[in-house]
Amino acid sequence: MTHLLFTWPRAAVYAVLGVISIGAFSGCSNPAPAERNAPEFNTVTADDANEDIGTYILPQDTAILYEPNAEEIFYGKRLLNETKRLLPEHVGAQMNCNSCHISQGKVPLGDPYINSYNTYPRVMPRAGKEVDLEARINGCFQRSMNGKPLDRESPEMQAMMAYMKWLSQNTPKEHKVDIKNAGAVDTSLTPDPIRGEQIYQAQCATCHGDNGEGLKDSRGDIVFPPLWGDESFNIGAGMARTYKAAAFIKYNMPMGIQTKGLWGHGNVLSDQDAVDVAHFFTHQPRPDFAGKVNDWPSGKKPKDARY
Repeated sequence: MTHLLFTWPRAAVYAVLGVISIGAFSGCSNPAPAERNAPEFNTVTADDANEDIGTYILPQDTAILYEPNAEEIFYGKRLLNETKRLLPEHVGAQMNCNSCHISQGKVPLGDPYINSYNTYPRVMPRAGKEVDLEARINGCFQRSMNGKPLDRESPEMQAMMAYMKWLSQNTPKEHKVDIKNAGAVDTSLTPDPIRGEQIYQAQCATCHGDNGEGLKDSRGDIVFPPLWGDESFNIGAGMARTYKAAAFIKYNMPMGIQTKGLWGHGNVLSDQDAVDVAHFFTHQPRPDFAGKVNDWPSGKKPKDARY
């Protein structure tokens, strides 16, 4: 499999546009701005110098208008942005899909959708079996949104699939966009939840509430999701795990105070800060998930799983 080098044109940083070049899997990865508080990534090596490198453009949403199934793609985009409002019978939490997939799934290290259409089906360790994209989406409905799965053939499921396929821009199956879904944190660090609470109040409570209740607008729609309590994601969600949550936090949060690089793209907390605050909020009360008894059938359960 080859994968694609992700860069951001200067004029498009705030529009979330990018240019991605196709390179050999062993040699290309993300260049990181010097200001980023994150590990630097390798550039193209000498071994790849003669590879035929193509270009992938991360499109503006207005380009959807030129697609033959534009209406379906736009519907998928809306569903991912407004999941709770449009699918209330399937979403138990006060969450949208894009509560965890930054900028409509287009941002590196922010759980992007760009590779989703091409990387499934694949074997998932938690399920212990091969999972296709429809099953992966339904897993999020059941866990991250503490809700109910969609009919695989429903217009809603097909619309979300259409949006993710459009976002892949017909990248061949044997290629992969060279962006990482998540950054790395030091999993050997011991969490300090007392310090984590202090960090939460200083860095997170403004958006997510003093008691993790989140924030809604005047119409009752979600602005910032709750991080614990009955309206948050359940114990079976990936974000309920300390180190998994810490990786998301370090590279994406807090969102409103970034001054260099991509808007709101981390660079505020250290690994220890992220682990401490993640451990604090992931271990607050939240809904249970009955299906957890089937997770990690091979027995290789991550050390930060809460069950």
